[in-house]
Amino acid sequence: MTDHLIRLRLDLAYDGTDFHGWARQKQPGLRTVQGVLEDALSLILRIDAALTVAGRTDAGVHAAWQVAHLDVPASSLAQRSIDGDPGRLVRRLARLLPADVRVHAITEAPPGFDARFSALRRHYVYRVTTHPRGPLPTRARDTAHWPRPVVFEDLQAVADVLVGLHDFVAFCRAREHATTIRELQEFTWHDVSTRTEPQLYEAHVTADAFCWNMVRSLVGTCLTVGEGRREASLAGQLLTETERSPLVPLAPAKGLSLHGVDYPADEELASRAEVTRDRRSL
Repeated sequence: MTDHLIRLRLDLAYDGTDFHGWARQKQPGLRTVQGVLEDALSLILRIDAALTVAGRTDAGVHAAWQVAHLDVPASSLAQRSIDGDPGRLVRRLARLLPADVRVHAITEAPPGFDARFSALRRHYVYRVTTHPRGPLPTRARDTAHWPRPVVFEDLQAVADVLVGLHDFVAFCRAREHATTIRELQEFTWHDVSTRTEPQLYEAHVTADAFCWNMVRSLVGTCLTVGEGRREASLAGQLLTETERSPLVPLAPAKGLSLHGVDYPADEELASRAEVTRDRRSL
């Protein structure tokens, strides 16, 4: 009888500070989130685990809620310690994984589910302080420092211009054969200052997908206008560019965290994946 494959959905989190990003690297010795997770899963399940993720994150970027999938032979889940229940893997992984990677849940994925291509949208939060002191020591790993004060209202004015379906090539590092057309669905700034964390701001950024360095470039553009270094018209100008712009500063990676991935109803997962795989145009 054929040992059929079962697709598992993994919901997970990580502190990206000490990782060279999500993706396993060809260069030996580079610690990555994918590498750490795949090594642990391979040990438990006795397979060569290969994860597909909703969105690859760069070096230093965090995730409060990332999603990945993994195809596993049914026999691997029939082990006594798992007994066909993929949820039992959470406890097993908690014993093996380092403290900066945690798995929230593991479930059998519905038919048609693809962690990357079935996704409707991704939600990011960027955390930054402009206080001369820098971040609170207890938040130093997930809060960026922008060394100059900003006008809060100017941050949102720039963000408003960028929302919508655009070619974000000016904000993205190029990848061969990859489109830079994206639908930016939300870009809102929030003043979350407290007594212990003054001059603290969060950018909430949602899109159907993001290209390489896009969120950090969007945030950096807002901050550079907010501090008065660039004119407010910069955002509109950048949307007309046809290549990566040198006027776009890259905000530090440490302030960025993936906070969630949305998927359609189960019966729409496969069709959503087909749509996402099509190369889009404006």
